[in-house]
Amino acid sequence: MALTEQTQASLSGWGNFPRLRDARVLRARGEAEMRAAIAQERSLIARGNGRSYGDPAMGSRATLSLLPSDRLMAFDADSGVLTCEAGVMLADILDVFVPRGWFVPVTPGTKFVTVGGAIASNVHGKNHHGAGSFGNHVESLTLALADGRVVRCSPQENADLFAATCGGMGLTGVIVSASFRLMRIETAYIRQETHHAANLETVMAMFEANQAWTYSVAWIDCLARGPDLGRSLLYLGEHARADELPAGNGQPLVLPPKATRRVPIDFPAFALNRWSVRAFNALYYRRAQAGGSLIDYDSYFYPLDAILEWNRIYGRPGFLQFQCVLPKATAAAGLRLLLDRVARSGRASFLAVLKLLGKQDGLLSFPMEGYTLALDFPADTGTLGLMLELDAITADHGGRPYLAKDSRCGATLVRQGYPHLGEFQSIRARVDPTGKFSSLQSERLGL
Repeated sequence: MALTEQTQASLSGWGNFPRLRDARVLRARGEAEMRAAIAQERSLIARGNGRSYGDPAMGSRATLSLLPSDRLMAFDADSGVLTCEAGVMLADILDVFVPRGWFVPVTPGTKFVTVGGAIASNVHGKNHHGAGSFGNHVESLTLALADGRVVRCSPQENADLFAATCGGMGLTGVIVSASFRLMRIETAYIRQETHHAANLETVMAMFEANQAWTYSVAWIDCLARGPDLGRSLLYLGEHARADELPAGNGQPLVLPPKATRRVPIDFPAFALNRWSVRAFNALYYRRAQAGGSLIDYDSYFYPLDAILEWNRIYGRPGFLQFQCVLPKATAAAGLRLLLDRVARSGRASFLAVLKLLGKQDGLLSFPMEGYTLALDFPADTGTLGLMLELDAITADHGGRPYLAKDSRCGATLVRQGYPHLGEFQSIRARVDPTGKFSSLQSERLGL
């Protein structure tokens, strides 16, 4: 089976750090080409749209792009179960199904991720406290194994392999297709409530008191210190009913066309600094209007997607995202230490997000019942030093790093944070004894 192969000058994740020069990228359209690529390569890793931040979708020998495998295969309008190839992006699903009254059950902060990537990372969204991760809504998937077989996995069939694949970072095989449940919606809008929180304790109390809301997320001013530490804006959301829209909206499931903007160049290193981010944060917090509003789903879930290639604002060196989750019992103390350390460092995070997560089963799935904090920093030696300190705080408080965002973690932190790693490795060794599926991240962390 012929494969289209090309050599790129460099390959990176969304953070543009690290970069793999002279990477070999194969492209596969459909199951037969995936199997051919697996057969011909000694080592490879599948890649979706490259929205993992670091190096989990970069192979040291070969990377298999699934973007050509983008067919919608079947939809059951009674159950809402959609079957599609792994390279279909959530954006494509939303374009087709929102006007028909359906929405994806779980979505991360960008819609430009593929279904295969969403499963391999077992992504979570603003509704994890109630809905779980993406994998919780997968009915079944087909997986191409290292020996060329394609097997079906589900919570009932090859259940251990299914559990290892959801969140398994592509290391159990290549996801060929998946069937998962969409959810019904009446409109393309979100009923949002915005609340100011004066500090960390206040916003955590707000999260706890508002768990009945489907969606919740907080923006944090990571440079606030002292009594303002953790100063936040909490955004709550529900899918709006048709009768909640203004009268006269005859197309509640259709959004008017929106313009997107593109970052045309890599920003210079000085553009994002403590002073510019501090000024932005202060203005953003003060000008946010508390109370209720109606907002289209694109603006609520994907505000950064409106700026194409926004990762370029961090310049050519790229950026690192630190994201950890801390269990509820230690979250308040751990988050306070994390935020205090960041504020004292003066290293500005343009994006700082706090979410409440619910219970989660799985082997390498990131969520646990507790709070997750995500912070972006420019990639430089100072950031790497700061992140080592944040890692230590995470470990001391029983937390774990998010592998989909990772580009530089140490193996010790991962072993401590993922207690089922040994079980995952046993399953992986059974289905891939030679370690054919490997990435820069798996080699670095010994996954």
